Amino acid sequence: MRQERRQATFKQLLHTMINRVLIRIKVVQMYYNYMLTRDVKSLAMARDELQQSFDKTYELYNYLLKLIIDLTDLEDRYQDDAKHKFLPTHEDLNPNPKFVDNELVEILRNNEQLQHYISEHNLTWRDNELFLKLILNKIQNSSIYHEYMESDASNLDSDCNLWRQLFRHILIDDEDLLEELENQSVYWSCDDLDFMGQFVIKTIRRIADGEEFPIMPQFKDDEDAEFGDQLFTAAVEQEELNTATINKFIDSKHWDSDRISLIDRVILNVALAEVRCFENIPTTVTLNEYIEIAKTFSTPSSSAFVNGVLHSAIRELKNTGVIVKP
Repeated sequence: MRQERRQATFKQLLHTMINRVLIRIKVVQMYYNYMLTRDVKSLAMARDELQQSFDKTYELYNYLLKLIIDLTDLEDRYQDDAKHKFLPTHEDLNPNPKFVDNELVEILRNNEQLQHYISEHNLTWRDNELFLKLILNKIQNSSIYHEYMESDASNLDSDCNLWRQLFRHILIDDEDLLEELENQSVYWSCDDLDFMGQFVIKTIRRIADGEEFPIMPQFKDDEDAEFGDQLFTAAVEQEELNTATINKFIDSKHWDSDRISLIDRVILNVALAEVRCFENIPTTVTLNEYIEIAKTFSTPSSSAFVNGVLHSAIRELKNTGVIVKP
């Protein structure tokens, strides 16, 4: 069930308000952490961490694209080493070059935007060859790889499809890859690998479709770039006001106010901050977004609870003229 919810979130990420969906998730996560650590963490520190979280998420996207290049380079080096063995076999001297000559890899290797980011942030997997070899072995032992190598198809579509399938069925769920990422950064988790893996898959699809600028920017525009900080700050500053509103609409017959989970209160606080402070976002959009977040990151009953409280709170805010929006 949780996997199905994540898939629904991924679909929303890829096709509707891509950046805003992910920004809301990051704000909810950071606000939850802030509520647990506010005794030792200032608002300014939390805001800096939120921005760093956005930056590291985008770094992970580029890092996963670099993984495609470095895995290919490793196999190329292995094939070259085999040719120069003291007694090479016929197979050593005549390896199948299909994986190494993959057109997608060449496009990524020559993409100026990607290469500039990689160079600027010094991204490489080559310092950990044992890990690269582990992942390469998993790929080469997969049916996806064998079917690709045995296929007569040799074009950009088939080359892109290989890596789409490898990410979808092997890399996104690989525990060794997740462990390696978690060891490298506290900002990289299972959810981040899931989300950025889906963005990589979409990028590969964009390349297959011949889009001129397939590498996705960190933010869609300046408004989205500022949205996360503004939303987080509003949620913190309005916490007392929004908590009072939330408590007002908790049905004591069905919900014990003192036992409402922290994550549900966080989701409701952030949602109400968005309702109050962003006039250009329709209330139905806000409502739907945070119900989906509750489905994905909280308990099975949370979406109904969040739905009921937000509906009641929004209705009162409209009736009293606090908010005027569609």
